[in-house]
Amino acid sequence: MIQRFLDITFSLLALICLLPFLLPIALALKFTGEGEILFSQKRVGKNGKLFNLFKFATMLKNSPNLGSGTVTLKGDPRVLPFGKFLRKTKINELPQLINIFVGDMSVVGPRPQTQRCFEVFPEELQESICSIRPGLSGLGPIVFRDEENILSEKKESVEFYDQVIAPYKGEVEAYYISIYGILSYFKIIFATLWVVMFPSSIIVWKLFPSLPTPPEQLKALLNYPVSLSKNLKC
Repeated sequence: MIQRFLDITFSLLALICLLPFLLPIALALKFTGEGEILFSQKRVGKNGKLFNLFKFATMLKNSPNLGSGTVTLKGDPRVLPFGKFLRKTKINELPQLINIFVGDMSVVGPRPQTQRCFEVFPEELQESICSIRPGLSGLGPIVFRDEENILSEKKESVEFYDQVIAPYKGEVEAYYISIYGILSYFKIIFATLWVVMFPSSIIVWKLFPSLPTPPEQLKALLNYPVSLSKNLKC
């Protein structure tokens, strides 16, 4: 209940403070691209219930049925010109403050997935992951903040996501459930703000040293500290 109170307070204050900033963005989207302001997509929420997640529209309307589907790559041709800026700065995620305020999401939690991506998570982790509200930020989004660039380097990007990224991402989200609480809530908010300012930072590995170890294919891509790898070998 404390976290829900914080979610309502933070999201309401953010919506009020950011309104003068969000309105020009809405107008710019209305008169550029395809004229869409908000993008709504079904995501898996608490207890497996689907809800409409909101984002600023940054891609072509029919994007889920084009190209790589629900997996977005760096330089994806489906992304609109203004959308590139919004996605790079993560401003496109701000409408989810509405989702937080109405109770679909929390400020911090497992990142809400499409049904297709959720089902790629290891089956034994799915129930745990959807036991709490999904979050605007969380350990998954921080660890995989460079996911589009990672996938763009792989020829079989969808297969790499399904076979390598999704299983580890599921472990990370399940780990968050295991440490769920007010302390981790504020630590993740701090880490989120920090990596926005310093994108190459390894702070998440320092704040959460017991995070599951990434598979070898992901260590370098996720900026996993070499010192941790050496300690594990010792």
